[in-house]
Amino acid sequence: MSTVPDQGLIPYTVRRALDEQDRSACFQIRKDVFVGEQNVPEEIEYDAYDADAVHVVAFAADGTALGTGRLLHGPAAASKTGGDTAVGSLGRLAVSRVARGLGVGAALVRAIEDQAALLGLTAVDLHAQTHALGFYERLGYAAYGPEFPDAGIPHRAMRRVLGG
Repeated sequence: MSTVPDQGLIPYTVRRALDEQDRSACFQIRKDVFVGEQNVPEEIEYDAYDADAVHVVAFAADGTALGTGRLLHGPAAASKTGGDTAVGSLGRLAVSRVARGLGVGAALVRAIEDQAALLGLTAVDLHAQTHALGFYERLGYAAYGPEFPDAGIPHRAMRRVLGG
């Protein structure tokens, strides 16, 4: 768990989702952001990977969920990383409107990378919406391959090697 100090904004903590209540908070944020704001069909937002994924969540001091993301690893990640089981797959990163611009997204990415390192993974891949490429580049990710659609939204694959 990491705590971000109050800088006159919203103080929050980021941690691995611990129980069903935390996971419900993760899924609600995803529904609000992806289904509600970006019109991703709800039937494709949730998938079989959710059951074994490592989910992280950011909570405000009052308990309000502010953001979430997930890490796929092992065979689930290999299906998204070209078969490499040493590479994790970061996905479903979502931050609520009230928390955007506060560093929550970056804190979630770093928490996912910490979880990947704990699992012994050497790198993290992700599929970034093209408008978010700069955000991930500032966090050390490099784009590779062509642009492709996912849920009707343009994406690029990106990777960050851990520990180096």
